[in-house]
Amino acid sequence: MTKANPVEVQKHLKGVDYPADKQELIRHAQQQGADREVLSLLERLPEDEEYETPAELNKAIGEIQ
Repeated sequence: MTKANPVEVQKHLKGVDYPADKQELIRHAQQQGADREVLSLLERLPEDEEYETPAELNKAIGEIQ
């Protein structure tokens, strides 16, 4: 299984309003037609974090892969 990369994730999060928490990111990605790999990656983010910017989210994604 190939891992979703941050560029792929951000493609599905275009237009999301930051700051955003995990559930907001998952909901937005689903609405944008994200595939299973992208959603699975977002689901692995910590529950209690809020991401201020796409760069901050990319850093968190890099830490869980």
